[in-house]
Amino acid sequence: MRYGHTVATVRRAEEALMARVPDGALMQRAAAGLAAASADVLGRVYGARVVVLAGSGSNGGDALFAAARLLRRGAAGTAVLLAPDRAHQAGLAAFRAAGGRVVAAEDGVPAVEAADLVLDGITGIGGRGGLRPAAEPLAEAAERSSAAVVAVDLPSGVDADTGEVRGAAVRADATVTFGTYKPGLLVDPAAERAGALRLVGIGLDDDLGAPELEALQHADVTALLPRPTGESDKYRRGVVGVAAGSERYPGAAVLAVSGALRGGAGAVRYSGPGGHAVLAMHPETLVSAGGPHQAGRVQAWVVGPGLGDDAHARTAVTEVLESDVPVLVDADGLRHLTPEAVRRRSAPVLITPHAGEAAALLGWERAEVEARRLHAVRELASRFGVTALLKGSTTLVADPDPAVPVRVNATGTAWLATAGSGDILSGLTGSLLAAGLAPRDAASAGAYLHGIAARLCTPPLTALDLADALPGAWHNVTA
Repeated sequence: MRYGHTVATVRRAEEALMARVPDGALMQRAAAGLAAASADVLGRVYGARVVVLAGSGSNGGDALFAAARLLRRGAAGTAVLLAPDRAHQAGLAAFRAAGGRVVAAEDGVPAVEAADLVLDGITGIGGRGGLRPAAEPLAEAAERSSAAVVAVDLPSGVDADTGEVRGAAVRADATVTFGTYKPGLLVDPAAERAGALRLVGIGLDDDLGAPELEALQHADVTALLPRPTGESDKYRRGVVGVAAGSERYPGAAVLAVSGALRGGAGAVRYSGPGGHAVLAMHPETLVSAGGPHQAGRVQAWVVGPGLGDDAHARTAVTEVLESDVPVLVDADGLRHLTPEAVRRRSAPVLITPHAGEAAALLGWERAEVEARRLHAVRELASRFGVTALLKGSTTLVADPDPAVPVRVNATGTAWLATAGSGDILSGLTGSLLAAGLAPRDAASAGAYLHGIAARLCTPPLTALDLADALPGAWHNVTA
């Protein structure tokens, strides 16, 4: 599991640790880890041209101390000072002693353009807003150069706590972060600017406390996934109901059922107008001609994909929400969801909107959801009293309890932006709900497997390719 902690939590942990260790020890630990990671990026340190973009404070100090270590191994170095009167003096002295030269910000672009490695130490985790005007030309030069850009703790110009990018920001090839991941490194749009992540331990673990964010890895998902036993039958493994599709969109029914059949439940019951199309593709499906009330016993429901917005759709959502089992609401089903309907239920609700659907639910603009993804998913969960899975380049899962860490999934790929992929995710996740997983776990594991399946497909992929790849994804994660 990867954990992300807020700036305030990190600051408290640093203060507690600094009270127990010699002065400067934390910075030297960070600089040593940063130098080692930078050497790995370079491959060959001797003769490499290293440029430090150094702001004020400890972030610039980390970069200067790390660069000094590289210079002592034969690199050539230039420090570009964004705030010469507030540069970290001990770091600057070490850099100069190692043979580094220093230039002002207005003279730094040529050095950046000729560099092999650029260390972004402009702002630290306390930075707010985009880059200052003096730093923008340097960040632009780094992006267009052939240099490897390594961000120190996080790319300058992004928000460490939220992942928001409110102006110009550095685009890094890699980010070396200290002590713990910061939420902004795991959540887009900031995560997209962080590149490959490397965590350097500096001794904070015992003082960090509860995280803001969690990111599951293979072992975590393996521990969650259901497995049949010798006593299992199709009913004990869980039966998932799918209320999806319409005369206009029968394919959505097929896709949601495809995901459900690959999701680990013992059986799938289908209710809706797409029964003939479903049976033609999946004859093992238990199809009902009536509404959800007449479909038979299930352990969870999926409602919404391709349902439309007519009387049939409204009735299907109403009947599903009247059930006493966990319910996943997606796509067209979200149009008929209200906080009042959720409050009347005894069993939990999981919603799975994309940014446009989330914007409609919240009364926001889509761009605001995409820019403030962490805030948006928290608001959805809180306002509706549900577990919310916000789909996107980094998928987020929030519990209705604000004290529970948000989960982030980064296994996805841009090839998932294809028609029907969300229907596969709904069916898959609903099947995990029926197998007994809690909504937060079902959503997290479903998103993880969904992303792995996409990576196993040969692009460009279709939604059915994705369904066919799910067994391979399951094996990939659990083997």
